[in-house]
Amino acid sequence: MCTNFKIKPSKDGTVVVGRTMEFPDLIPWEVQVVAAGVPRASAGVKNGLAWTPQYGIVGMGAMGEGLLADGMNTEGLSAHALYMAGFCDYAAPAGTGNDISEMDVIAYLLGTCKNVAEAKSAAAALNVVGVDPGVGFVPPLHFLLHDATASIAIEFRPEGMSIVDNPTGVGTNPPFLDWHVTNLRNYVGISAVNPTTTVHDTVLHPLGQGGGLLGLPGDYTPPSRFVRAAALMLLIDQPADAASAEAACLHVLNSFDIPAGLISEEFKPGQMVPEVTSWVTVCNLTDRRYGYRTVGDPVPYVVDLPATDFSTSRRTPVPGAARFTPVTL
Repeated sequence: MCTNFKIKPSKDGTVVVGRTMEFPDLIPWEVQVVAAGVPRASAGVKNGLAWTPQYGIVGMGAMGEGLLADGMNTEGLSAHALYMAGFCDYAAPAGTGNDISEMDVIAYLLGTCKNVAEAKSAAAALNVVGVDPGVGFVPPLHFLLHDATASIAIEFRPEGMSIVDNPTGVGTNPPFLDWHVTNLRNYVGISAVNPTTTVHDTVLHPLGQGGGLLGLPGDYTPPSRFVRAAALMLLIDQPADAASAEAACLHVLNSFDIPAGLISEEFKPGQMVPEVTSWVTVCNLTDRRYGYRTVGDPVPYVVDLPATDFSTSRRTPVPGAARFTPVTL
């Protein structure tokens, strides 16, 4: 379970993208720097795609260098892998040199493309195959990409890979994007303004502020989170500048946070585990700032891409679940 959205541009033109990662707290997540100019090849794929990145990347990954679930490049393009259980059909290996594992897609697209238009063209030439990156199964995914002016979703349908424009800038999980967009039509009355109505000569008011949001779904299913994220993107005030855009993004991310115990799932047969918000990211596409906050450390951190050395790849573990540190007051 994950939620992804693009905040409306701030008054100074800053564009910020937010993302949550919900998963059992069992993955050794890392902040990764993926070098530019260093040849790469798809992991776990025989005679798979090889490429040399033009652009440096900062992102969240695990299980190996460049195996990313989230990231942004030095050109201001972001990419996000979100779970699509039951709605993901990868291709069979073709052996034609364009086979790539699902966990290498983000590193390839961010390393070779500077915007969504280039990513659409590059993705269309890929043959994405499913490979277990070390978690005991092949993760079913789709990919959401954003630049300052466009957003797309890359989906793996039974009939093949589909690359679709995403006018909402929002993404969650199953089903496919077109269904979610159609479902928004059930909520066209959502408003920031409190409604009133008159029965005969009596004016009736809501029992408090927020009456215009009555009916907005509050559960954590993918359709409900999609609707909630779309409503928030529509209604929040336009940020004034870069700092307020990043702050607004963090506030929106808070509304999707899942504490341990609220949702449990069977991670492996006979193993029930809590699903938590392992981390969130804030991609400032304009200023090239990659921010993150983890389940074990609520303090936001940020990597300034223009000041980052992309001559070598590096990996830094992030805090997992942790208790508060005692202090003396």
